[in-house]
Amino acid sequence: MDDKTAELRDIFLDATGGEGTVTERQAERRGSLVDVDDPETVDARLRDLVATMRERYDFATDLETDAYLRLIRGFYGDETDAALADAVGVDAETVAWARLDCHLVRDRDRDDDAPDAIRERAVAADREATRANDRFRDAFVDLLTDADLSGRLTSDSREDGLREATEDIETNVSL
Repeated sequence: MDDKTAELRDIFLDATGGEGTVTERQAERRGSLVDVDDPETVDARLRDLVATMRERYDFATDLETDAYLRLIRGFYGDETDAALADAVGVDAETVAWARLDCHLVRDRDRDDDAPDAIRERAVAADREATRANDRFRDAFVDLLTDADLSGRLTSDSREDGLREATEDIETNVSL
């Protein structure tokens, strides 16, 4: 061992308190996208979000929390208001108001063809969402669309890696 190596070894031993290692065990398991797919975890997070929104904003409907969860899931599952109304047991107008309570605005809610009250509530929901930095919308997206996102990202990274690896390869193949 030369002098520099011995000096570095001494500094290391001083810094680690004489231990031969600096590795520590991880106290908590790291999260992953797979954990998000647990329906109970997703439901609990959605319940918390709906409860927070109820405290912060005046909801136009008095639907139960489970109905709101069904509406949120259906919204991100591209279900129509009519289908959600059938699933929850209310009319489509109540579904629209409940969606807007959760800042879930469809493009047609802003159209001139929509009833004035719905259009005004859609504008108000957009304004509320903007003031909250789209916190609730983003949380819904994170909870309900991560599986799809992780699949796309994994696929894209594989394709990009392969494309970069084979980009400069020259082949002389004669058939």
